[in-house]
Amino acid sequence: MQISARADYAVRALLVLASHDPETTKSDVLAESQHLPKKFLEAILADCRRGGLLLSQRGAEGGYRLARPAAEIAIGDVIRAVDGPLAGVRGARPETAGYDGEAANLQTVWVALRASVRSVLDEVTLADVVRGELPDHVRTLAGSPGAWSSR
Repeated sequence: MQISARADYAVRALLVLASHDPETTKSDVLAESQHLPKKFLEAILADCRRGGLLLSQRGAEGGYRLARPAAEIAIGDVIRAVDGPLAGVRGARPETAGYDGEAANLQTVWVALRASVRSVLDEVTLADVVRGELPDHVRTLAGSPGAWSSR
C-alpha cells in the first residue's frame, strides 16, 4: 500500500489539531509545525472540512479545529477524506473485481488486504497517535519480524 503525500500531510495536520483541541489553529501554523507546503495543505484542509472532520472559522481568531473529539477520528477516516477508499483494484472496490482461471481466487486476496488495512487504520485514532498509546495489535504488527525492513 502506498500512502500519498495528501494523506500523510492530512494526518499530520490533524494530529497537530488534536494536540491543540479544542482551540482553533491557523493553516500557516499547521504548515510550519509540520514543514508542509501551505497552499497544498489548504486544499487538503478543505477536503477534510468537506469530509466532516474539521470545522473552520474565519477572522482574526479563525482557523481550524476538529469537528469531533480526536478519539473519534480514525486515521482511516482522514485518508478516506482526502484520497477516497483505502484499498481499490483499478479504481473499484475489491469485491467488484472478478477474475477467471488461475486468477479466480485473487479477489479474495484483495478483499483480505482491505480488511487488513482497515484493522490498522480504522482502529487507530488521532488521540491514540498523539498519546503514543497504539492498540496492542498495531504494536504487535509493528514489532513483528521484518516489519521495519525495506523490502
